[in-house]
Amino acid sequence: SRRCGLAAGRSYSGGGAYPSVSLTCPLPGVPKAVFAAAESRERFETRVTVLENGLRVASQNKFGQFCTVGILVNSGSRHEAKYLSGISHFLEKLAFSSTAQFGSKDEILLTLEKHGGICDCQASRDTIMYAVSADARGLDTVVNLLADVTLQPRLSDEEIEMTRTAIRFELEDLNMRPDPEPLLTEMIHAAAFRDNTVGLNRFCPVENTDKIDRDVLHSYLSSYYTPDRMVLAGVGIEHEHLVECARKYLLGVQPVWGAGRSRGVDRSVAQYTGGIVKVEKDMSDVSLGPTPIPELTHIMIGLESCSFLEDDFIPFAVLNMMMGGGGSFSAGGPGKGMFTRLYLNVLNRHHWMYNATSYHHSYEDTGLLCIHASADPKQVREMVEIITREFILMAGAVGEVELERAKTQLKSMLMMNLESRPVIFEDVGRQVLATNTRKLPHELCALISQVKPADIKRVVTKMLHKKPAVAALGDLTDLPTYEHIQAALSSKDGRLPRLYRLFR
Repeated sequence: SRRCGLAAGRSYSGGGAYPSVSLTCPLPGVPKAVFAAAESRERFETRVTVLENGLRVASQNKFGQFCTVGILVNSGSRHEAKYLSGISHFLEKLAFSSTAQFGSKDEILLTLEKHGGICDCQASRDTIMYAVSADARGLDTVVNLLADVTLQPRLSDEEIEMTRTAIRFELEDLNMRPDPEPLLTEMIHAAAFRDNTVGLNRFCPVENTDKIDRDVLHSYLSSYYTPDRMVLAGVGIEHEHLVECARKYLLGVQPVWGAGRSRGVDRSVAQYTGGIVKVEKDMSDVSLGPTPIPELTHIMIGLESCSFLEDDFIPFAVLNMMMGGGGSFSAGGPGKGMFTRLYLNVLNRHHWMYNATSYHHSYEDTGLLCIHASADPKQVREMVEIITREFILMAGAVGEVELERAKTQLKSMLMMNLESRPVIFEDVGRQVLATNTRKLPHELCALISQVKPADIKRVVTKMLHKKPAVAALGDLTDLPTYEHIQAALSSKDGRLPRLYRLFR
């Protein structure tokens, strides 16, 4: 009682005298503190409403002044089998140009500026996403703008010509940049799913830039830009307000291309073929200057995994995290993956390897787990041998410590990414577009926690029965034949002497 009582006063810089009270006792004469209570979980769960025309409206409430709202369309390069390749690339570049209400892109940007807003459009193999981040009080204006951009684009001759120029420049830049990852990603998909669905080129081929015009775009849009293939997603807004805006601007709207006859929607299921795509290229001058990057040959080897709708998706995600990897100049501690297999078994043991990174691409009907490696052209044969050995060793014993580390790192990465409002928006939109619902982060973390060593071994065994997909870029003089790579990956017992004989 003496400790908490009024003791001798203590003088502070403010000039007042306060009693010396222990930090474990409440201050005398001060009203009892009232602490904020966490709101119910239901308030922050994803809500979904389906309108009469089939459009899905999904929202996730989140504290803050700003919101991210956008329209996701089930449309991408995988749907271009009946059309000219490159339409999705064109639509991405033409997004947020002139519309029925807005005379130019500048007018759209000025409208968004009044609400502190920015806009973006991204096209992938299976989705086109139009998104706006702005003050939540401007939601009515934002949804009106998104509806106009999506359903009422003018697609003027001048805009299409400017898009052709931009795409040609991007294709040139793609072949000249020091980082070959985008190019290798296209090549590995083309090798894995030859001439079908996700294997179709995401970038517009040079020969198609002059062939794509307004008529071609309208023909494609009439098939794929329909309400039942769209989701209006929002983060940081009230669900009822978003539904009200959707009814006002997206219900009963006649698109600019009209309601003419559609050529039909491509519902093809991805057919994994395996195979090899090689591009001989001089990589000696990709980065000139005082500290040039040395000449490297890049190899990517992949095997079919699974769809993100399957139960095995979570074990594959953990496996990808367990493999990890990166570049030889990566820095950081355990949180950066320095204890992953590709660091411990490859980069730490073979100083001449410049890169060894695992990637996992997953779609509605298939997936692809691949490893990208790069080294001096004279060491390509040994590099391929090392990477194929890592694939075989995936089917071996999985340590409890490395598995727990991979699971913890995956959960950490998931939760860290979902701190960002635009990432939440994309997660909400993509999940609702594919499944009409959304798994919340705590549900995904629970599924990750349940992964056992037997699950990893099961999915790897299934994966190793497939033919490999191989992408190779650079000086390929010493590249082993595809048959050698395939034979090496069939050595599931992991007997390395046989592997060495194959590559010698």
